[in-house]
Amino acid sequence: MNVTLRVEATPSASALFLRPWNDGDVEPLIKAYRDPTLRRWTRLPVESVEDAVEWLELQRRGWETGERLSFAVHEDHPEPDERRLAGNVVMKRTGPGRESAEVGYWTAAHARGRGVAPRALEAITTWAFDVFAVEGLERLDLLHQVDNLASCRVAEKARYRFHQVLPARPPFPRDGHLHRRRADTPV
Repeated sequence: MNVTLRVEATPSASALFLRPWNDGDVEPLIKAYRDPTLRRWTRLPVESVEDAVEWLELQRRGWETGERLSFAVHEDHPEPDERRLAGNVVMKRTGPGRESAEVGYWTAAHARGRGVAPRALEAITTWAFDVFAVEGLERLDLLHQVDNLASCRVAEKARYRFHQVLPARPPFPRDGHLHRRRADTPV
């Protein structure tokens, strides 16, 4: 599946361009993962070219199986070579016919606080419900650790409602929040 998504610019934010990750993303990925805040909230470290290649291979395999549909989020620019990596959004599925899937995201340090995460999350949410409703997708779940307050704000901005606290379980050391959004969530 070769999918690209666009998020229009707003008066206060640039347009976003979302596309599947590719081999050209090695250096931007390594650069993004130099950020200690990003490393704090993610499970797969990317510290070297080898780590980046392995991470990108995981994303490629995810598209092949349909179980991990991950998009590189770029701040748009008229010249594709000038697009700057701003983050990642992903939808994780365990197979067709499932009524729910999980979404996740991270934002590069330079892009935080500018609405990139909620707008990218909104884009993948709309796309997921449009594409997978025919397979029975009715709900998307977003999970984060209770002490990740920024993720709580992103979830709320993207209309993912708090559902419950989940107890800590490996690999997560703290309790978590489960936010949910249904296909029929009003605008």
